[in-house]
Amino acid sequence: MTDTNIRCTWAGNDPLYIAYHDQEWGVPVHDDHLLFEFLILEGAQAGLSWITILRKRANYRRAFDDFDPVKVARYRQREMTALLNNDGIVRNRLKIAAAVNNAQRFLEVQAEFDSFDRYLWGFVDNRPVQNNWRRASQIPATTPQSDALSKDMKKRGFKYVGSTICYAFMQAVGLVNDHITSCLRHRPVARLR
Repeated sequence: MTDTNIRCTWAGNDPLYIAYHDQEWGVPVHDDHLLFEFLILEGAQAGLSWITILRKRANYRRAFDDFDPVKVARYRQREMTALLNNDGIVRNRLKIAAAVNNAQRFLEVQAEFDSFDRYLWGFVDNRPVQNNWRRASQIPATTPQSDALSKDMKKRGFKYVGSTICYAFMQAVGLVNDHITSCLRHRPVARLR
C-alpha cells in the first residue's frame, strides 16, 4: 500500500531534493541532451552529495553551454581555465577535464549508435528495470548492468564512470526504478517507459 505522503527517505525535507525526487528521479529519459547533462553531473558528484550538485545545477548549465556536447567537446585550455575559476561549479581539474573528454566520447557513441539513448538503453534491454525494494537499505550500489555499462564506457575512453557512478546515472535517468514500494512515486514511475 502506498501512502501519498511517503517518499524515499533520501529525499528528506529539502524542497529542491523533494522536487527532484518527485519530478525527475527514475523517470525514463530518452533525450540525448538530458542524458549528457546527467552524465556530466553524475561525474561531478563523485565523492560529494547529490544535493551539492543539485544546488549548483543552474550554474553548471550556464558554465557548460547548457550541456551542449558539441560545444563542450571543443573546449580547450581557455574554457577549462574559466571553469576552474568558476565558483558556481565544483572546481576540480580532473572532473572538468573528464567532462570535456566525456563530451567527445559521447559524440562518438552517438555517431556509432545513432543516439546515446540507443546505446544506453541497450544495457537494460530497452525497458526500465522495475525493482520492488521495501527498504532503502536493500538498494544496491551496483548491479551487473551497471558493471557492464561501466566496463564498456571505460573501454570507450569515458572517465568518472565506475560502476557506482553508472548505477546512480541509471537510477537518475530511469533505466531502473529504485523508488521503494511504499514511495508515492514507485507506481507512477513503474508505468513509464
